[in-house]
Amino acid sequence: MSEKRPAIVLMDPVRTGARYKSAAKDKGYAVVSVYTVADEVLRREWPNHSDGDDVTLYASDADAVVEALAGVDFDLRAIVPALEAAVYLADVVTHRMGLHGNDVGLAWARRNKAAMRERARQAGLQIPRFRLVDHLSEVAAACEETGFPAIVKPTMSAGAHSTTLIPGPDAAHDPPIAEKRDVYGRLMEEWLVEQYIRGREFAVNCFSSEGDHRVIDMWEYRQPDARDYDFPLWNNVQVEPDDPDWARVETYVKEVLSAYGLHRGPSHTEVKCAADGVYLMEINARLPGGPATHQWLTHTDIRPFHDSIDCFLGVRPGIMDGPLGCRARFGAIAIRNDDAPGTLLAIHGLDEVAELPGVDHLLVAYEPGDTVPVTSGMDNIPIGAYVSAPTQADVVDLLATIRSKVSMEMAPLPSTTPDSGRG
Repeated sequence: MSEKRPAIVLMDPVRTGARYKSAAKDKGYAVVSVYTVADEVLRREWPNHSDGDDVTLYASDADAVVEALAGVDFDLRAIVPALEAAVYLADVVTHRMGLHGNDVGLAWARRNKAAMRERARQAGLQIPRFRLVDHLSEVAAACEETGFPAIVKPTMSAGAHSTTLIPGPDAAHDPPIAEKRDVYGRLMEEWLVEQYIRGREFAVNCFSSEGDHRVIDMWEYRQPDARDYDFPLWNNVQVEPDDPDWARVETYVKEVLSAYGLHRGPSHTEVKCAADGVYLMEINARLPGGPATHQWLTHTDIRPFHDSIDCFLGVRPGIMDGPLGCRARFGAIAIRNDDAPGTLLAIHGLDEVAELPGVDHLLVAYEPGDTVPVTSGMDNIPIGAYVSAPTQADVVDLLATIRSKVSMEMAPLPSTTPDSGRG
């Protein structure tokens, strides 16, 4: 038995993942944090990222992480990925250190979207037709093979960053993708071009322990109309277990988790339900983002950060078997800028919305005077809110009320010509 103080290694504990720090300390562990994202992103987005660390390390490849951890004077018990950017590296380091983790041979397929598609094809899972390209000039030829409409997405980003709908051949020859770096500041070097699947889109949140999977909840991504889309966030609504698509989605997602060697820990899997079956959009070997974890902590008995740590300690968490203690139904809203970039003059209705029963959390990304871009990912949603209500119908009504009360007053940029939005 080591006499060193036991510690949990957290990989990129920022955003909601920063809550892992308090969970680890609540369980009696020191916190060793390893940050892998670009320095400029850390300084800009999370200047206080090291708050709560007992040890802070910076490294971006497995050799460097293992070497850095070897110099830490703690008994390291588990490695927990706290951000999408860290899931692959966490799996590799976990394997090299002999700790509890997931199938390292499939780790790349749980992170890189092209490898993800190849693994699905090998496992016989239903997926869109796809091609991998390493230059945007190849998109048009790839779309001819996958068919139109198509979706282009970088293989290593997250949060829908730079995901782009290609409705037809004209757009394919000059895809409107201006970003050079992903949401974590890393150069985008390859893209997945795939068939666009029409149907209901769900995000399925699970926990796994020693290969046993439990669906915690599902959320449906609802759009304002029936048009094809590339950014899924508009109204997110928690799905009822008696939903007609629940059973087939649950069965498919559990098959996906097993096929990708996800034996333990949280997961967030996105699928579409089409007339001919369920299609995998992507699998994420981590906790879901903002609204789900926030609302679980507020309105249920779920302790997602504590339970995730237990999974990687090799302990079966209570969430696998016990009641979830849900006291409400949940939703989230993204009030987007779908028209053209502009200067924000004012946001109307926020004070009134903040007083509405069931509005649990408001997020405002811009202030008057800021330039508001066309919404293209989670990092540039102007206004958001997390809500709760007794029933799903009440949640839907509350989201509609918020949307009716909040508006942005914008002035066009001097050189901006209004366009048709994101489609």
